[in-house]
Order: sequence, then structure tokens, then C-alpha cells
Amino acid sequence: MRCSPLLAGDIGGTKTLLSLYQPLDHGLELLVSERYTSADWPDLAPMVRAFLAGPAAAIAAPEPQAACFAVAGPVQGGRAQLTNLSWSLGEASLAQATGIARVELVNDFAVLIYGLPHLETSQQAAVRPGQAQADAPLLVMGAGTGLGVAYGVPGPGGLQAIATEAAHGEFAARTEAEWQLKQWLQADLGLDRLSTERVVSGTGLGHVARWMLLNRHPSGDHPLWEQARHWLHPDAQPSSQPSSQPSDLPAAVASAAVAGDALATAALELWLSAYASVCGDLALAALTRGGIYLAGGTAFKLLDSLRSPAFEQAFLAKGRMGAVLESIPITAIIDPAIGSYSAACRARMLLS
Repeated sequence: MRCSPLLAGDIGGTKTLLSLYQPLDHGLELLVSERYTSADWPDLAPMVRAFLAGPAAAIAAPEPQAACFAVAGPVQGGRAQLTNLSWSLGEASLAQATGIARVELVNDFAVLIYGLPHLETSQQAAVRPGQAQADAPLLVMGAGTGLGVAYGVPGPGGLQAIATEAAHGEFAARTEAEWQLKQWLQADLGLDRLSTERVVSGTGLGHVARWMLLNRHPSGDHPLWEQARHWLHPDAQPSSQPSSQPSDLPAAVASAAVAGDALATAALELWLSAYASVCGDLALAALTRGGIYLAGGTAFKLLDSLRSPAFEQAFLAKGRMGAVLESIPITAIIDPAIGSYSAACRARMLLS
């Protein structure tokens, strides 16, 4: 007898991905997936109903009995208010409006914890070897537009996800270059304090590149200058800019570094070192001997860089505590749809 499918949602301020998964004896099978523009809908419930009546109905799948929605923001008491969208979501109201018996809202980074035990080989790649302890906490962190951080704690019912806002702690400069970057970025953005996320994120790589351009090429003679000028203010970007030039400064910096550009290489190395150091700090905070997982867009785009000696050295540079980190394995999650997959894994747990 075929089990009821599972509904998974990855809810963002710009786009929402709804997917239907079929639970199997060993894993999950993706049945259908549809991407929606979030702002086109007044709420999540009518979008879900449209998905179930359209793409899901087209494959003749039965109604799901459980759903998990990963949301970009904190979840408290079964409710979530999205930061960049006017939706106010509640588990009880969603269940009533969609007819789905079990509904859960989970922070979009904490939900990844539920997918970790079920990762296939194709969804992950080793960054550095180690020996994971089965009864120890896990850390998942990832640099994308921002920086996400969550912990997983083993328990009788499997991993318990603990969402955090660790990315908004104070950025701690370790070198003269990082100190100068911090002072400049605070002044440039008009900030009283500088959070870790301002540097250790995909956006942060763009800021590092802007700072280096100002210091090393103040006359504007570097190829990345044109993008840097318009990166924070895309509306001011001239229409005459060549279409072949990437519109995303962090991506352009990474590409230039691969091509051997000296400034881009230096920017990437500084950023990578800061990322690795924060990773080590967060691992020590909860003694995550169960393993560290790196997610977000940079995990698969910069896999070779994450495997570099520069990353490992900064990760382990914790004085007497470096030995504690030595045995912890680090794995990159390279599946771009890991959010939906992890939400489906959580939905499956709701039925057990």
C-alpha cells in the first residue's frame, strides 16, 4: 500500500518552493515541485491549495497528511512572521485552511538538521576528514545572502533542531586587516556595531572586495570597480553595462579569484579565513563532535576553497582548544534543494 505523500515548503520573502515527496523504505522520492513568487499571494494557505489542486493533482497523488514549511525567520509557539513578507503564519490556521492534519513551521536553517541523517552521497561532499561521535551535537552553518546557524542535539526521537541567531553576534577581528575592514565597514554602512553576518556571508565577500578596491586601486582602475560601484545600489547601474558581466559582485569576485586575479584572491582568502574562524568558534560553543555541515550557496560554489589549507588552518587556530576541533569532520551540503528535502524529512517525522 502506498503511503500518503509529504508536503514540503521552503518559504522566502521573494520565492516559495512547494514540493511533494513520496516516503520510501529508504529515503524520499520527489514527485513534483513548483516555484511561486511569494508577493503574488496574500498568504501561504491559498498558494498551498492551488499547488494541491494543480501540480499535485496532475500526478494523481493522494492528499498529504503531514506538511513542514521552512520559513525565513524565527518561529515561536507555532507562529512565524516573515521578515520580508507581510505573511503571518500559524500552524493551526494552516492546517485548518489546507485540510492537512499535521503542519509544522520551522526556521529555514534549523530545518536542515532534520535532513542530515538522511543525506545521500550525491547531496554531500567531504571538506575535511574526522571521526563523528554519534551521541554528540551537530553544527550546521551556511553563508548565502546572510549567515545561518543551527545546532542539532541527539535525543530519543532523533535529532532536535535548535535555531539560533548566532550570526548576529559581534564580529571579532583577529588580524590588523580584519580590524581595518571592521572599522571601515561600520563607517561605510553607518552601523554602531558590526555583526558576524556582515562579513561572513556571501554579501560579506562583496564588502571585503569593496574595501580592498578602495585601498589597493583607489583610482578605479581594477576590472571589478564598475560592479562594486553599483552593487549596493543596483537601480543606479547604467544600462550600457555589458550583459556578459556578472551582476553579482560576490560571484564576480569568486570567479576572478579562480582566474588568478590578485585582488580577488586576497579578498577571498580574507573572507575564507574569517568564515573558518567563526566555524571553529561555533563548534567550540557546543562541542559539536557529531560533525559540522556547511550549507548555503557557498558550500557548492566554493568547495575547493573550503578544502584549502587556508580554511583548515583558520578553523583550527584556537590555541589550546585546536586539539578539540582536530577530530571533527566537516561536510559540505551541495544539494541546492536541501531546504525542501529537509522539510520533507521533518514532515515524515510528524507521522511517526
